[in-house]
Amino acid sequence: MTKNSVVDTKKGEPNDSIAAQMSTNVEAAPNKDGGVLYLGIDLGTSRTSVASSNGQRVTISSHVGYPKDVVSKKLLKKDILFGDEAVEHRLSLKFYRPLAAGVMKHTSNEKTDDVEGNMKAAADLIREIIRLAKPRKDELVYAVIGVPAQAAIHHKDAIIKAARETVDSVMLCSEPFSVAYGLDMLDDVLVIDIGAGTTDLCRMHGTMPEENDQVTTTFAGDYVDNRLTELIKKKYPEAQFSIHMIKAIKERYGNISDTMPPVVVELPVNGKPTSFDITDEMRTACRSIVPSMVDGLSNLISSFDPEFQDRLKNRVLLAGGGSQIKGLDLAIEDEMRKRLGTGKVMRIEEPVYGGANGALKIAHDMPAEFWNELK
Repeated sequence: MTKNSVVDTKKGEPNDSIAAQMSTNVEAAPNKDGGVLYLGIDLGTSRTSVASSNGQRVTISSHVGYPKDVVSKKLLKKDILFGDEAVEHRLSLKFYRPLAAGVMKHTSNEKTDDVEGNMKAAADLIREIIRLAKPRKDELVYAVIGVPAQAAIHHKDAIIKAARETVDSVMLCSEPFSVAYGLDMLDDVLVIDIGAGTTDLCRMHGTMPEENDQVTTTFAGDYVDNRLTELIKKKYPEAQFSIHMIKAIKERYGNISDTMPPVVVELPVNGKPTSFDITDEMRTACRSIVPSMVDGLSNLISSFDPEFQDRLKNRVLLAGGGSQIKGLDLAIEDEMRKRLGTGKVMRIEEPVYGGANGALKIAHDMPAEFWNELK
């Protein structure tokens, strides 16, 4: 385990033991004697998911909104909105997507960026996802939060700061590692975790992943949305749409196959719904992330022990929300065969909860005495 996998922000640098390296101490709340609730949280740019030891599993979109004025507050009858509800009412809200490229928007050189607002939104989002896990008031809450594989150390500190008011102790781990851990696939496997902000690749070989075992790129879900937007605007300049509409269209019709069914959608033109065939644009946009993923795979494979390279090529695990694009596994395999000679890609069964499930397993497997030491 290295600085880029997990971090102990109590000291600001990684410790020598695995347990210490995976931990971040948040002082335990007093007068809680009702046991421990373990949480696995996948904190993503687009969606945030939680799996808990009490059986609760919840996912919400990573959006937060606050009423702009007294009129919107009277209309909405809430001080804060989350997820799809916030997206639906975003015109009445100070609207935040607090994670950019999978990490906290906590610093900025742009005067237009509301850093303080993003930090508050992130803390409120973490608080809400933990509330949805239904902890009892007398329980300690121990959480493992998945973060992008190569998130800088100060981004992890920002996540800890956001979680500090809600949990009693928290650990951070890389998202692809948590996916592999949850599936007990820790030996000679390559994980591709496709989120909205980042695609994280991680090489597992029976030990904790180090810095050179991990690659992060921004060729992910948001990139596909932006590419699809450009292609539709170029072909149909009269069409009117928002990025949220494009995201919903991609999530419904995303496909990469040469034989994909036609994609015909209705978009307004001067207020009138009009049909547009965007089949080619959808295919092109979805395929646009494949080369960068195979670039990352090639780097991780070519720098591995030659004796085990073929095993890695044939154990590629596809995870994350972006893995649901139809035909993506086959397209990656095809590109791997062209560039690497062979390749076999497997999809995980639960792309939405893969990271959260693994994080929860890590929380369960951490020795009880270790958690006690954090109190």
